[in-house]
Amino acid sequence: MAKEKEKKVKDKINWKKEARLAPGYIIIIAWVIFTLVLLGWIVAASLSTTKEIFAGEVLKFGSGLHFENYIAAWGSGGVATFFMNSLLYSVISCVALILICAPAAYVLARYTFLGNKLIQTSFVSAMGVPITMIVLPLFCLVANMGILNDLFASKVTLIFLYIGINIPYTTIFLLTFFANLSRTYEEAAAIDGCPPTKTFWKIMFPMAQSGIVTVTIFNFINIWNEYFLSLIFANSDQLRPVAVGLYGMIQSMQYTGNWSGLFAAVVIVFLPTFILYLFLSEKIIGGVTGGIKG
Repeated sequence: MAKEKEKKVKDKINWKKEARLAPGYIIIIAWVIFTLVLLGWIVAASLSTTKEIFAGEVLKFGSGLHFENYIAAWGSGGVATFFMNSLLYSVISCVALILICAPAAYVLARYTFLGNKLIQTSFVSAMGVPITMIVLPLFCLVANMGILNDLFASKVTLIFLYIGINIPYTTIFLLTFFANLSRTYEEAAAIDGCPPTKTFWKIMFPMAQSGIVTVTIFNFINIWNEYFLSLIFANSDQLRPVAVGLYGMIQSMQYTGNWSGLFAAVVIVFLPTFILYLFLSEKIIGGVTGGIKG
């Protein structure tokens, strides 16, 4: 039997529409090129020497590739401590935020009760409060508790603060996502005798995976790059995350002059967020565009 060939119908390009979008395309292409050139230069500088950087010979690699810059930055440069601190703060905070905000967002999205709208409005309003407005009262409160000189207590305090300032955004993001999920699954679970708590964790929580992954990535990047809170509350190298640590390294450049090591440290710090975007970009797009319906 002869197989019928499927006809492929190609949509005609609407050149007028494409012409109107041309300025946007040009801006995006220019931004991508600029970003790639900038990142490429930073990576090249991290594999060069300080002398080559100041001589403008970064891309020539006249003395070879200096991978020892990464070893030095990770070890003697203190990047390992900053990196592990940021990883600790980010991972614990992100996990706690999901465990707290996902059930809260689900309840606010699914149940009608007195104060529901007030709570939602409070969360939205809290998102507009600048961190500089509350950091001084928070610091006075923590200082009066006498825990700033205790390493473990200071780390717990920073994690608590990271969780607290990100609860409003995380809850509102997941609330919108849960509101778009169909109630059919919950109704079917109720008919089968499944309690609401089990329905949430076994059915609705997995269905909101793309939204949860997306908001977790945003929270991770936000906490990983956070500077102001850690500058105030992290008063030693054993507490400082990467943002404050890198700033300290920049300040020390006037004494050490190890600019190649600094660029190596920048690349190391940049890698976690880059890897997250690289492997989870589809999840991010799916979460931002509204989740599952039907």
